[in-house]
Amino acid sequence: MSHFEKQSEDNAHFPAKTYADEILEPIFDFQRDYLYEVMLQVHSAHSLMLHKQNILTAEQTKLILTAICSLSCENSKQWSYQSAFEDLFFMMEDKLGNMIGKDLAGNMHIAKSRNDMGVAMYRMVLRQHLLALIEEAQALAEVLLYQAEIHKNTVMPAYTHTQPAQPTTFGHYLIAILDVLNRDIDRLWHAYDTVNQSPLGAAALSTTGFRIDRLLVAELLGFSRIIENSYDAVAGGDYLLESATSVLVLMTNTGRWVQDFLQGAMKEFAAIRVSDAYVQISSIMPQKRNPVSLEHARSLASSSVGEAHSVLQMIHNTPYGDIVDTEDDLQPHLYKAYEKASRVLRVLTEVIRTMEINKKLLEERAGESCITITELADVLTREKGVPFRTAHHMASGVATYAAKMSKRLDHFTAAEVKELLSVPLSVEEWRMIVSPLEFVKKRSVQGGPAPCEVERMCTERREGLRCQRKTLALEKERLQHANDQMGSFQRALGVEA
Repeated sequence: MSHFEKQSEDNAHFPAKTYADEILEPIFDFQRDYLYEVMLQVHSAHSLMLHKQNILTAEQTKLILTAICSLSCENSKQWSYQSAFEDLFFMMEDKLGNMIGKDLAGNMHIAKSRNDMGVAMYRMVLRQHLLALIEEAQALAEVLLYQAEIHKNTVMPAYTHTQPAQPTTFGHYLIAILDVLNRDIDRLWHAYDTVNQSPLGAAALSTTGFRIDRLLVAELLGFSRIIENSYDAVAGGDYLLESATSVLVLMTNTGRWVQDFLQGAMKEFAAIRVSDAYVQISSIMPQKRNPVSLEHARSLASSSVGEAHSVLQMIHNTPYGDIVDTEDDLQPHLYKAYEKASRVLRVLTEVIRTMEINKKLLEERAGESCITITELADVLTREKGVPFRTAHHMASGVATYAAKMSKRLDHFTAAEVKELLSVPLSVEEWRMIVSPLEFVKKRSVQGGPAPCEVERMCTERREGLRCQRKTLALEKERLQHANDQMGSFQRALGVEA
């Protein structure tokens, strides 16, 4: 047989070998690895509902559920793609048919389509990824708050445009990171609320002529409510977009401050010392302490962003209708985005928990580069009656002169400053102006870096984190209750899961 004839034979019937090898088999592997368990749950909940609605008899339902329980005990990881079945959905139906008869296995799908079932399974898997990432984010928030409380008095220079700007404290800086993270967590919760809605009962897109109970199925599977419009249930892809953008924003925000930490860990900067447990030495340079944990976190964060971007690109310009086939290719990118993000947060949580801060060096640097000079302008206006713009110009002249003389502000005497300004300043006034610690203490406006204000913010954030933990625990309990309820219905029919 010629090569051309062999190709023609391969393409004579569905599935063509190329299509099976390049499309169907990878999709089957994905469905087997991610969707098998939730597929069984959907079958069970739907079958119970059909019984409650008197569409299936008690005996039929018991046979179906017993067969599903038998399948759940099998090691699905050993299953491989077979060309006789288009996907895992049809392989499962065949396996059930061999146990309980093909007619009954087929009746299990009354009022259920691969369309609404597929979307339901995707949502069930995705909500677990969302809860897992929320939990990791909460753990990171805890250690950020822990370090912020420790370092509320650790004075350091803050930067704008990558240049020394004004003194702040390391605790104030960490609370800023924490507040962004808390907003990221809020975005994940909003995405979870969008995801955790049931499409089941929409069938292909226009529901069914059978008198089904969509709310019961949603309740048994732990969905908070149904997607009411059946067209929306199978066509709306915004749950994908919101999930993708939520993790994308989280990882983008995280990558920015990880870059700060990497700079802080540089030998030349020496502000942060990463624990020995999270550094690696060079294969040739024995003196090296490479902060590879932070480097891996940064690169994985970028990779997570890339996976999320793939989701946005793949759903872009898809028709407003059932896109389950597109989602078979799309979903792995979304799961990988969440899995990588969880890895990032786990690593960063432990790195931050165990890091050391060079408080003495940071305080020393906070006195350099004239970064308390803003206080001079404020004092001239607040206490000496100088118009602010004039005071700003005068303070700028002092900073310029100090830079020219390569001299720190605290190395000037009050008398020298009086000559520069022609405005009398006492020794105590000048000491207060050049002190980074006094600078931050005075900035006790709500949200400022004053230690008392940072402490207040820490206390409020601590209560917020407690509420977050409670919310997560309650949601896990609610999902477990739904699972227990389905188990109770099964046992009432004489089926032991």
